Amino acid sequence: MLGAARRQLGSGPMLGQVLRRLRPAAAAEAARGYSAAAKEMTVRDALNSALDEEMSADPSVFLMGEEVGEYQGAYKISKGLLDKYGPDRVLDTPITEAGFTGIGVGAAYQGLRPIVEFMTFNFSMQAIDHIINSAAKSNYMSAGQISVPIVFRGPNGAAAGVGAQHSQCYAAWYAHVPGLKVLTPYSAEDARGLLKAAIRDPDPVIFLENELLYGESFPVSAEVLDSSFCLPIGKAKIEREGKDVTITTYSKMVGYALQAAEILSKEGISAEVINLRSIRPLDRAAINASVRKTNRLVTVEEGFPQHGIGAEICMSVVEESFEYLDAPIERIAGADVPMPYAANLERMAVPQVDDIVRAVKRVCYRAVPMAATA
Repeated sequence: MLGAARRQLGSGPMLGQVLRRLRPAAAAEAARGYSAAAKEMTVRDALNSALDEEMSADPSVFLMGEEVGEYQGAYKISKGLLDKYGPDRVLDTPITEAGFTGIGVGAAYQGLRPIVEFMTFNFSMQAIDHIINSAAKSNYMSAGQISVPIVFRGPNGAAAGVGAQHSQCYAAWYAHVPGLKVLTPYSAEDARGLLKAAIRDPDPVIFLENELLYGESFPVSAEVLDSSFCLPIGKAKIEREGKDVTITTYSKMVGYALQAAEILSKEGISAEVINLRSIRPLDRAAINASVRKTNRLVTVEEGFPQHGIGAEICMSVVEESFEYLDAPIERIAGADVPMPYAANLERMAVPQVDDIVRAVKRVCYRAVPMAATA
């Protein structure tokens, strides 16, 4: 605002008068947003800082994957780490997910803490034998004698215009497997706190990021910026409190749910938005407590509907809180087709804000009859 005034008015006396009038308004605008102590951080910087701090604190932590070193990461998540920690701890690998994932699991067997980056989680299919049979099952099969402290991280789910082989959400796939923990950050706070927790955890962790969130900025407190900050695995976060309906979701869909909740509030519907954060373990207590308060549930996910995260949440609520429901549960998910490449079809295949709004209205019996819109 002040820059625009300078460009238009130059540097004369009139500019001084205008700036004196604008500064209180600018201060008031800032006060309406975040406190003076609040800072903003992108998800990309949150991930980078978490990697940096954990590598600095523990020499057994190292990063490996395609282009993580010299190129500083396909999405610049590992920017500056090669210069700081050297090629022994930031390892560029050949294009062989099966190869470097197996090396990572073997290193974890020996007490190191590898962070394996997949350029996209679609490529983790090349390494799924190591992830499931070598990493996830070893602690159980060894009667607790072998720990596998390894993190598998990278972008997951739909980006934009990258086709079916680069757009799948693997949350439900990996959440199906005992021995794995599956985390899905949304905000910078999530990314920073959950990645630190994943690196410190003694078990294998699937860390599902979202490419479209890397450049998003979020307010972060001084607590979040502290090097000791860490979020508990298995605990959801209520992003917005409400009393009429519960919306459960994760990753990028949290933002969509919050937008839907804002639209619904203008129509008198108070929606509670739960950011799951952790898919396995799932915070069933938080979900059921919310449903027992609101008496309605809408689940939202980007992945395929069949055998999905929403289906598991629905079953949990039916088992534990069925008598509290005042309406059938609504489940919003991606279309049950491989992701189309065409932009118009891609948009139809991924849940949108309007889909969430309509589902909430249905469970609140506020939907407009089809005949009324004809």
